Amino acid sequence: MHTVLLFWIFIAETLFHGYTQHPYIPQPKEIKEVPILCFHHIRPDQPIQQLSPYSVTESAFKADMKILHDSGYHTILPDQLYDYLTKGTPLPPKPVMITFDDNDAEQFTIARPVLQQYGFKAVFFIMTVTIGKPHYMSKTQIKQLADEGNQIGVHTWDHHMVTKYTAADWVKQVDEPRKMLEQIIGKPIPYFAYPYGVWNQQALVELKKRGFKLAFQLSEKIDPHEPLLTVRRMIVAPSYSPQTLLKIMRRDFH
Repeated sequence: MHTVLLFWIFIAETLFHGYTQHPYIPQPKEIKEVPILCFHHIRPDQPIQQLSPYSVTESAFKADMKILHDSGYHTILPDQLYDYLTKGTPLPPKPVMITFDDNDAEQFTIARPVLQQYGFKAVFFIMTVTIGKPHYMSKTQIKQLADEGNQIGVHTWDHHMVTKYTAADWVKQVDEPRKMLEQIIGKPIPYFAYPYGVWNQQALVELKKRGFKLAFQLSEKIDPHEPLLTVRRMIVAPSYSPQTLLKIMRRDFH
């Protein structure tokens, strides 16, 4: 994939742009792009025609996790991905990252037990305006996820696109939610997911200024100048069978 090549060309170039704290920069031939899955809603079983593009059924989610486990995949977290990308730290065989956006309650009630069944860890990007509201996770549940070894990430206050932000919006949508989540889990949070996967150059500047180590988009091209802030993910569509999911992972991340 040409975007992957651009990614790793830039990694070498960053030696000249402030990343010299990392003594080893992997060469392009040594690196494979890690598949990163993005889930939102997990709904009761129903015809897929009734689901939004951001939903999967409970049975489908369970089948997806089973095939990942049975196929030998190992989940990784952003700290591991960052060390891999910047220092060449080895990853486990067949790595995959599982991420959830928005803070839906079923991510705790349905996804969490399934992840635990297979020894998987995941990343939960929280939209903080929802915390404690009906059908969303509470502060206690978010903290529990973190305490159990999952990663909590920032997903803004109320899901407005970063491309429309003013200076004040960056405080309301990013700084304050980050502070709130860090207070909830008692740990720093250096990871961000763009609402709708949408970003622009100013967003990269603002996130870098705030010390975010990785930021996650969806399926747009990786930015050749800030690859760590435009990490690609794929939404798991309701129409995917478990076998289709594996096929697309292998096709799009290599």
